[in-house]
Order: sequence, then structure tokens, then C-alpha cells
Amino acid sequence: MNEEKINMSVRKFLKEVGVTSQRELEKTIRGLDGQNQQGLKVKMVLTAEGTDLNHVVEGAIDLGAS
Repeated sequence: MNEEKINMSVRKFLKEVGVTSQRELEKTIRGLDGQNQQGLKVKMVLTAEGTDLNHVVEGAIDLGAS
């Protein structure tokens, strides 16, 4: 295995995930039009076809309500 190639490929994938996920979250938040003042509960699930990988990250996005 070429560790450098693997590292670059993983970084490229994660960059795409980060950019597109942020875009989708911002679009969703704008669509709320102030209806949700509590925040958003979010979950990201990472799987890899043909493996047992099932990594879950849960969190909350503060919508800045006073």
C-alpha cells in the first residue's frame, strides 16, 4: 500500500464531504426562516461498502437564538 496515496485520497474525500455537507446544512438552515430557534440535532454516518465500518457522529448546531 502506498500510504501517501491513501492519505491524499482520504483527504480529498473528506474535503468533498465537508464542503458539500456545509452547503446542505446552510441551505436547510436558511429554509427554516427562523421557525426553529432551538437548534438542529444532526448525525453523520460513515460506511464503507464491503466492510464493517459504521462510524456515527452526532451533534447539535446552535442557531444563535438568544
